Amino acid sequence: MTLDVQMTPLYAALAALLQAFERRSAPPWQTVLEAVIRRYACDAATLMVAIDDRMLRPVAIHGLPLEVLGRHYGLDDNPRLERIAAANGVHRFAADEPLPDPFDGLLSPRGEDNGEDLPLPLEALEHVHDCMGVALRDGQRLIGMLTLDALNPGQLDRIDHDELQAVAALLGTGLHLAEELGRTRERLDAVLTDTLGEREQPRLDGRSRVIARLDEELTMVAATDFAVLVEGETGVGKERVARLIHQRSPRSTRPMVRINCAALSPSLIESELFGHARGAFSGAVRDHRGHFTMADGGTLLLDEIGELPLALQPKLLRALQEGEIQPVGAERVQRVDVRVICATNRDLAAEVAAGRFRADLFHRLGAYPISVPALRERGDDVLLLAGIYLEDNRVRLGLRNLRLSPAAADALLGHSWPGNVRELEHVLGRAALRARGERGSIVTLEPIHLGLGAGEPPASAIVVPPAPASDMPGADLRTRVDAYQRGLIELGLAESQGNWAECARRLGIDKSNLHRLATRLGLK
Repeated sequence: MTLDVQMTPLYAALAALLQAFERRSAPPWQTVLEAVIRRYACDAATLMVAIDDRMLRPVAIHGLPLEVLGRHYGLDDNPRLERIAAANGVHRFAADEPLPDPFDGLLSPRGEDNGEDLPLPLEALEHVHDCMGVALRDGQRLIGMLTLDALNPGQLDRIDHDELQAVAALLGTGLHLAEELGRTRERLDAVLTDTLGEREQPRLDGRSRVIARLDEELTMVAATDFAVLVEGETGVGKERVARLIHQRSPRSTRPMVRINCAALSPSLIESELFGHARGAFSGAVRDHRGHFTMADGGTLLLDEIGELPLALQPKLLRALQEGEIQPVGAERVQRVDVRVICATNRDLAAEVAAGRFRADLFHRLGAYPISVPALRERGDDVLLLAGIYLEDNRVRLGLRNLRLSPAAADALLGHSWPGNVRELEHVLGRAALRARGERGSIVTLEPIHLGLGAGEPPASAIVVPPAPASDMPGADLRTRVDAYQRGLIELGLAESQGNWAECARRLGIDKSNLHRLATRLGLK
């Protein structure tokens, strides 16, 4: 058996993977998967890496919607994946195998590479009819998995199992080397920055450029003791960003304590922050440790810092500058070693200008400001994040699978998301409940389930909608939605004089998403 033709692109992809781990840049998982499956006539494929012994995370996909990258697949919940993980070599399932396939109903007509329709209707894609997979191992340890799926029985007959096993062995070796290289780099960084390099470094969910830049910034500032001011709109995940900074810092083995400055009354917040001595005020029957003391050696997150009373701000400034606190009613100060991270959705510079926030405290807290991007700035990340919430709701509702129709995916991409990630989570939770029980155990979310109203357009936006599709008797929902979207884009282009970027701005949609949607609707 000659593998030279098969292995040459895989060697190149694995070399690129090793270089990415060495440089701590984004691993080219998709290139690796495409190099593996280029010879195989499959309709879908995944490359997954093991998070632990019982959980797999897709890092590259073929023929599946983008939201799959946001899902995690536990072996306990997916018996086919567990069967593959237990096999010694390639495991192929019989066409009549009763075990549910984790990708049933997810082989969407929305092509992953170019967004164009596949030649099969959605109804024909309910079930995978030919499936095989092979575990990727480091010795006996599961480190990943490769799966191949096809819509037609017997479609994978021509795949040589010995060849696929050899490819899997090479891929497993490459993943092992990349993993070791990443650990070696982390240990080197640990020596240089005096951090603990053995722990796994968590990452943000998303693969957009703005999230990649944010992730790099978090890793950089985490190694320091700078006070960090995390700014961003409501619902963007500021608390998650703060926790990531702590988890990647030398203080990660020490406590992280959170206090919401907006949730406490002005009369209690000083005691909550700095503690109080017994008898300091009515009801103080014993000494009380404040949040600074509880976070000693670790990190203190001051959420909604813009709500901190002006009278208390000098004491917080002293704690930051001197590393000293004085509990209410106590005669002596206490030394504390605390890294402070603040979060706010307010414009603190404007608060300073208005006299509601001290300028010296603002500059002290903002030693390193970090701005968390809004969801509308993250492009296709909305679909990846949707995959996380779709999987959560699938498990919660006991469904075989939960998917987005192409029109629903377009609706998510086109929404402005004023409530950001939190709004996305709630929208998909409500949509899953609305769609549940409409059609079997594989549920498809349509735009009507999402309930994303158009809302009030901005002053510069298009204000004349296209005519409704009432003149399309008998047309299904997708045809009507496509017609409506096509009319909006045509109107936007007319008002923007053919400028696609301006049209995207008026429609409140990412430019790349607009181009993709226009291509699917036949406007390009």
